[in-house]
Amino acid sequence: MEGKGNLEAAIEQLLNVEKQMRLAGDVTSTTTAVINILQLCFEAKDWKALNEQIVNLSKKRGQLKQAVTSMVQQAMQYIDQTPDLETRIELIKSLNDVSAGKIYVEIERARLIKKLATIKEEQGLIAEAADLMQEVAVETFGAMAKTEKIAFILEQVRLCLVREDYVRAQILSRKINPRVFDADPSKEKKKPKEGDQVVEKAPADIPSLLELKRTYYELMIRYYSHSNDYLEICRCYKAIYEIPSVKENPAQWIPVLRKICWYLVLAPHDPMQSSLLNFTLEDKNLSEIPKFRFLLKQLVTMEVIQWTSLWNTYKGEFESEKSMLGGPLGDKASEDLRERVIEHNILVVSKYYSRITLKRLAELLCLTIQEAEKHLSEMVVSKALVAKIDRPMGIVCFQIVKDSNEILNSWAVNLEKLLDLVEKSCHQIHKETMIHKAALKLS
Repeated sequence: MEGKGNLEAAIEQLLNVEKQMRLAGDVTSTTTAVINILQLCFEAKDWKALNEQIVNLSKKRGQLKQAVTSMVQQAMQYIDQTPDLETRIELIKSLNDVSAGKIYVEIERARLIKKLATIKEEQGLIAEAADLMQEVAVETFGAMAKTEKIAFILEQVRLCLVREDYVRAQILSRKINPRVFDADPSKEKKKPKEGDQVVEKAPADIPSLLELKRTYYELMIRYYSHSNDYLEICRCYKAIYEIPSVKENPAQWIPVLRKICWYLVLAPHDPMQSSLLNFTLEDKNLSEIPKFRFLLKQLVTMEVIQWTSLWNTYKGEFESEKSMLGGPLGDKASEDLRERVIEHNILVVSKYYSRITLKRLAELLCLTIQEAEKHLSEMVVSKALVAKIDRPMGIVCFQIVKDSNEILNSWAVNLEKLLDLVEKSCHQIHKETMIHKAALKLS
């Protein structure tokens, strides 16, 4: 009791000093008095008094901004030294209430909310943790370091994904421009001009820009896996593959390159997929995994792929891919792989045939007539190719119907080519005749 009385007397004495200095507008002395009050409470381990003093000091009439900022920063150092979880939460909530609505301690408030969200997540309250994090819009904080902003937004995205709130996860992820990861940090270290807002240094526990890049794309893989967007997943793995620390270590880039190959094969055929496929085939590192190089080569080569032989060759490799960020390749992926092989085969047939019977098409695809017609119709609807089916005759026509202008233009081009050939032939004949006549004169 005596110790508590001494504490109250010391606090009362410091409060009088703080009042005098505050009214006099002395920033340094007011800040020192406020910090000393908090230090006394902390040393006495009177956490209740500490919380009360934080709230009371912030509500003082004409309280200086610098004093409030220093008080919040000082009290944040005590959070990790609290005796139990309940005391820690109470201290964080007190500081959160004090910093709410004050733009000069917005960074401290964001860090406090992140700490509170971590505690809530450890308690299994994912929804509460996600809601807490979404209250803060760090992208508007001019004084916060770029890496800390990105790390905060990524934490918001992660909690949304854990909560399975994919719509909000997408909205939050769009706050980060992927180009920011390619910026050169050395070029950004410029001295701020007079009047510019000073950007704070990021805390030591914030990862580097390249580590954040990897985290960002890993989270995006989890997001795209929800909708089975194979091409976007492939592009995310491609971005991870380009990170220097990954590319220098074969133990890291080989599994990533394998995943790139699988998702390229699983992605529906379109110009972007075709471009990525050819770009990946040019990668010299692909020679380290010849099986996958051969797999991609088969998709580029205009030849029919036998599904059964392909599946028997790659079934073991397919099932061994367990460490996918969006989950292992399962039954849905194997069905999609078969779909892609059928689509490739239909495209190959359309290149070699202008007209073909449905029966023959089904034989080439190793499908029934009904299945062949179904897959062909789906490709026509998705505009992957142009085809018409004459069902009574059972004939598929892959030719594009041309209008009269296109037909006339093609005829005109053909006639022009023919006349050019005739002219060249006449010239060659005339040349040979002249050479022959000159030879006869000489003889």
